[in-house]
Amino acid sequence: MEAVSRMRQSLDGAWAFRHESGELRQAVVPMPWQAQFADLRQRGGRAVYSRRFAAPDLAGGREAVLIFGAVMWSAVVRVNGQVVGQSDNGWLPFECPLPAGLLRSGNLVEVECALPEGEAFAEIPHGKQSWYGPFAGIWQSVWLEVRDPVHLRHCAIRADLSGRVSLDVALSAPAEVRACVLDAGGAVVAEGAELVVPAPRLWSPEEPSLYRLRVTVEKDGVRDVTEHVFGFRSFETRGGRFYLNGKPFYLRGALDQDYYPEGIATPPSLEFLEDQARKAKELGLNCLRCHIKVPDPRYYEVADRLGLLVWTEIPNVASFTAASARRMRQTMEGILVRDGNHPSIAIWTLINEDWGTRLGEDPAHRRWLADTYDWLKQRDPGRLVVDNSPCHGNFHVKTDINDFHYYRSIPERRAEWEALTEEFAAGADWTYSPHGDAQRRGDEPLVVSEFGVWGLPQPDEVRIGDAEPWWMETGATWGEGCALPHGLEERFATLRLDRTFGTVAGFVTAVQGYQFANLKYEIESMRARAPIQGYVITELTDVHWESNGLLDMNRNIRSFHADFARINTDVVIVPRAERWSGWMGQAFPLALSVATGGQDLPAAELHWEMEGQSGRIAVPATPALSVTPEVTLTLSLPLGGANRMLPVTLRLVAGGRELARNRAEIALYASLTAGGLPTVGSADARLTARAADLGLRVVAPAAADVVLARILGPEDIARLQGGARYLLLADGGSPRLRSDIAPREQPFIPIVDSEPGLPRGQEAQLPNMALHARHGTMWRGDWIASFTWLRRDGPFAAIPGGPLVDASFDRVIPTHVLTGFRGWEFGGPVSSGLVVGWAHKPAALIAARRVGRGALVASTYRVLGSGAGEDPVADTLFTALVQAAAGLATDSLPHE
Repeated sequence: MEAVSRMRQSLDGAWAFRHESGELRQAVVPMPWQAQFADLRQRGGRAVYSRRFAAPDLAGGREAVLIFGAVMWSAVVRVNGQVVGQSDNGWLPFECPLPAGLLRSGNLVEVECALPEGEAFAEIPHGKQSWYGPFAGIWQSVWLEVRDPVHLRHCAIRADLSGRVSLDVALSAPAEVRACVLDAGGAVVAEGAELVVPAPRLWSPEEPSLYRLRVTVEKDGVRDVTEHVFGFRSFETRGGRFYLNGKPFYLRGALDQDYYPEGIATPPSLEFLEDQARKAKELGLNCLRCHIKVPDPRYYEVADRLGLLVWTEIPNVASFTAASARRMRQTMEGILVRDGNHPSIAIWTLINEDWGTRLGEDPAHRRWLADTYDWLKQRDPGRLVVDNSPCHGNFHVKTDINDFHYYRSIPERRAEWEALTEEFAAGADWTYSPHGDAQRRGDEPLVVSEFGVWGLPQPDEVRIGDAEPWWMETGATWGEGCALPHGLEERFATLRLDRTFGTVAGFVTAVQGYQFANLKYEIESMRARAPIQGYVITELTDVHWESNGLLDMNRNIRSFHADFARINTDVVIVPRAERWSGWMGQAFPLALSVATGGQDLPAAELHWEMEGQSGRIAVPATPALSVTPEVTLTLSLPLGGANRMLPVTLRLVAGGRELARNRAEIALYASLTAGGLPTVGSADARLTARAADLGLRVVAPAAADVVLARILGPEDIARLQGGARYLLLADGGSPRLRSDIAPREQPFIPIVDSEPGLPRGQEAQLPNMALHARHGTMWRGDWIASFTWLRRDGPFAAIPGGPLVDASFDRVIPTHVLTGFRGWEFGGPVSSGLVVGWAHKPAALIAARRVGRGALVASTYRVLGSGAGEDPVADTLFTALVQAAAGLATDSLPHE
């Protein structure tokens, strides 16, 4: 609400501040105290703010009121020692009327505020404070307002597409009310008892047209005039689809936690919010899911002006009680009062991922959720409502959108991603309550409302001068420590990752490329399935240690910023292949379709180009929110040259105009030749058969250049100690690296179990490394990604791409890792490995080790799962591993 006949005096700026019994110091308002004082970074509790202000002019019987945008969590306000107001909600504004007799020429305002801790904290709507740390105190603006005693308290506006504007006003006292509507140029376009704007300009992300409602409240010749921004906009669902202003709409969103680099919850400026919104639109986004947080009001004002839909949510509690349920509903009611006129807000969420509730176990919680959905739909019928935005283990009860969250990395878990997406697109039962109380209509649009993968920011771009930002010291309690940013450069140096990536900046650039490749693949996978009507990427920006943003914490762009909108847009060319590698000269089937998004697609041509080859495919006219019939283009992969990543450029053209552009990459391999390759032998018939299929010469193990094994026995260790070379294919076919288990350690004291002595770990036995399954560990790679690298040198120079693996590796990507390696070994004997998150939990995937006079290469890549010629990656990697094992120079290896 913009006041045009009221006077305002900002009280933002320096305030005196004392936390509990601590020292008196100066704090900036608005901003949480945790953002300002390092010693209070993780502290809740109580604090007192104070400052002085001059008495305003109250001539003509006007009144003064102190207004607080929000104080986290509770607040008691005193002026000149007298209590004038209080609040028990950290997200919403509140007013403190000042009796005229209380004011002097100079006045002292004191704000005692508290953020509860322990069980009391669990019952208040606190959002992500349990993730990124608390924030408390005066975190939104404070001002002194002078107004007439008879004034407008609130105005709720409903504007329909016909141009009709209806009002619901609340006054401080009975008075005459007049209203008129002004367009963007300030001209009056509707006034009188009935407000109808002829042919209104509708609000949309493409044309965010806004109007102002001017309300005049008059009594006894005294007038209170206010203005309120609104827009004409409808957002609805029909038949499993979204419609914005009656037109088809495909939702392309990103989760936005609404956290800021220095102010935590407080945006640094209006210009900062505008820059963020512009970058969001550059990325092709049309919606932000403002996540379990009530933002500063300027957030919505910018979304209104610049054109972004907002899906916004009640901050969650941790403990669901009658008190917390009441607080959540009160918070939602306050959100409607403060923010209900914003045309940008299109969707509400009540609960996120069952946080605070226990939907699977408590029927009362499910009843509350359905009842609260009904209450909110009645209270605000013009917006969509999501009851619980679910992930695995929880579900919907009654909702307008059938959304779901899942995270999988590519190539590590490509098959799982595809299976989940296929089931979800088919309307899987697992998105709704299995307890017989789901109220499912069957036509709720399907939205993957959280997905994504981690990247990392460039450290130099998030530093403040030469210093790390304070948040880089946080995150240690998440992901088994993998979320701690501090020390990234030191870990990079310790692990000798410069041998693979050159510099830290090179490593981060590769990681951002991996993030883009994942998002591209997953968006194309969803767009290929017409029932899915939208998605929400996690997330718009990094948040402190959580590094999966499209922008970093300071809103710097990622390396892929300029390219992202070509796949995150309305009309998208979707290339799909069973596998993303091929042999030179091979016929390669590439399936192609076009997802139309929110617009009808005219008859068009799909142009393709690949190393001097080109062609066109006719694409039929297709309605909005559809996918064209899939057409298989059979490419003749080129012959000659080095193994390489082969780009295929795709352009959709209609009437001489390019409608969409995309690119696919195929890992191109030359056919294998057996000439000059080492001989191999093995006691394992499966290994010798695989080697023979590839043209390798198989001989008796004792005569072989390289012995192949999946597990080592005592006889293998003896052969190694005598000088043999081994390739150990530890792909999980055997649970251990050794078939014999070492005897227990002395002394024989029964402190472990009923058997005396301490069991020896795998690393205690030659070859002094251990095999671990990735499933169920941080190495698995879901939300916090595992970054898998293969150094392309020596025998592995034949593997194109890199240094991180790509989608062509999905059939061979390891499901197991190797441990037992010192940091320096990752720059030498370890040829392939991974790190997790901020370069934690290093593990090896291909590593060489000396054993006596012999040596071995151990690999966890799954090169045995296909027949000869089926998978170029598996075949080429197998032969490269054999060559690596045969060429081992033991004097360059650690002696174990």
